[in-house]
Amino acid sequence: MSNSQHWLDKPENLRKLWHIFIFVLILTVVAGLFVDLHPHFEIESWFGFYAVASFVACLVMVLLAKLIALLLKRPENYYYDYNEDQADD
Repeated sequence: MSNSQHWLDKPENLRKLWHIFIFVLILTVVAGLFVDLHPHFEIESWFGFYAVASFVACLVMVLLAKLIALLLKRPENYYYDYNEDQADD
């Protein structure tokens, strides 16, 4: 078995991926200048509206998931409380 790391384990590759992701996101926002979006509401015609709305929606989902996790979190031994004393029986 080889000891080589996965390419995602190397910090320089992660940095490159972040740069690529940011570049693609910028391209999608700039593409809004060249595409007729046919907005239904005035706010939809603002530059970058869909990028901001998507970011806010994602942020709300993450925060709600963390809140739900706090409510549903259980101790590690919630279903089975195993004591060393019981092992001898």
